Amino acid sequence: MEIKKIRIGQTITDYYFGASLSQLKNVADKKHSIILTDEHVFEVCKSKLKGWNTIVIKAGEEYKIQQTADTVIDSLIEMEADRKTTLIGLGGGVITDLAGYVGAIYMRGIRTGFIPTSLLAMVDASIGGKNGVDVEVYKNLVGTIRQPSFLFFDTSLLQTLPMAEWQNGFAEIIKHAAIKDAAMFRELKEHDAAWFQKKKSDLAALVRRNALLKTKVVQLDETEQGDRKLLNFGHTLGHALENQYELSHGQAVSIGMTYAAHLSEALLGFKQAAALVKVIDQYGLPTYADFDRTKVFDVLKHDKKRDRSNLHYILLQKIGKGVVHTLPLAQVKQLIEQI
Repeated sequence: MEIKKIRIGQTITDYYFGASLSQLKNVADKKHSIILTDEHVFEVCKSKLKGWNTIVIKAGEEYKIQQTADTVIDSLIEMEADRKTTLIGLGGGVITDLAGYVGAIYMRGIRTGFIPTSLLAMVDASIGGKNGVDVEVYKNLVGTIRQPSFLFFDTSLLQTLPMAEWQNGFAEIIKHAAIKDAAMFRELKEHDAAWFQKKKSDLAALVRRNALLKTKVVQLDETEQGDRKLLNFGHTLGHALENQYELSHGQAVSIGMTYAAHLSEALLGFKQAAALVKVIDQYGLPTYADFDRTKVFDVLKHDKKRDRSNLHYILLQKIGKGVVHTLPLAQVKQLIEQI
């Protein structure tokens, strides 16, 4: 197991790469820790969680709401959790978002750690300290930015995932390559999700590379004043589509990246739109889609990346070089209608 201590803002987070769930007792005290997980993950990991205090919630994005957070807080009170308690989120992005959010507000903040169990959570959702809940169709409208005390990467947990969850994670990996890592994009072009499923060491290396890539961006801009906005590539349109059309996060972001590639073509002369769309398709993700432009634009107007009448839209100059482009909302509407 490799341990990296990484400072983000005022917090030092311990990253445990090549970890195994059986080693968790070396990172957190069983007696004074509570694991928050969902029914699906609990079922798979039940035998490994013997002796751990657990709170088990229903699985799914529709439960990433304030009501669930309140239920978890009620359970923490019942279990007599105090300021010395560690709350551990074991699950995908929904669980890590919820655990981080509850951990930040319970008793004004208790020690929190994440064990991501999906590819999406390992390379994206668990990293960077963004925590929160959805409000109706508006994703992550309420939340905090607070770094976890530790991140625990056990890639063997991915082996039980259905292919749809692998594809979900690869959307974020493709995004990272598009905005920051042309060499990784070339590597992705040579393979597909099924190849990485079989190659355990290549998969572990890919997870580590993506986790550290995102971490580096967050280190330089924890509160998203500048370059951290680049991580929203594909997310502006993606978030507006996700909850309205019951898409997975990866599906929504992939469609968002496809349209952002064409916006980049129109506005910045980006020449690799076809290559990006081909890789998205290669990993079994959607590219073009029919959607109600007016309905989607109404949600997009409430995006957190909006600045009064402008929107910070992430575009590409070339593969590996993302840029923050400020566009008037009216122009975004017009461009989306044209594509």
